[in-house]
Amino acid sequence: MSIFGGAIASEIILVLAIALVIFIIFKVGKLLLKIIFGIIANSILGIIAIFALDYFFGIGIPTGIPEIASTAIFGLPAVGTMVILRLFGIPI
Repeated sequence: MSIFGGAIASEIILVLAIALVIFIIFKVGKLLLKIIFGIIANSILGIIAIFALDYFFGIGIPTGIPEIASTAIFGLPAVGTMVILRLFGIPI
């Protein structure tokens, strides 16, 4: 006879361990989904902002592959950086 009372105790420990693993997976998954959706929203807003700034204010940010790629990766901070560079006369 074991210290924990046999097979029933080991089954209870196994069920609790599985429940803990499932709980951790759901918590981490929820956090990852929140981060991923935040990144996607920031990227979409950044791309919209480039075209809106160019259309409404004529800032003249080029819409080539490097600019769109950096905006898709970094989002609104990339747009802000490109606007600041453009205002100081630094070519992008």
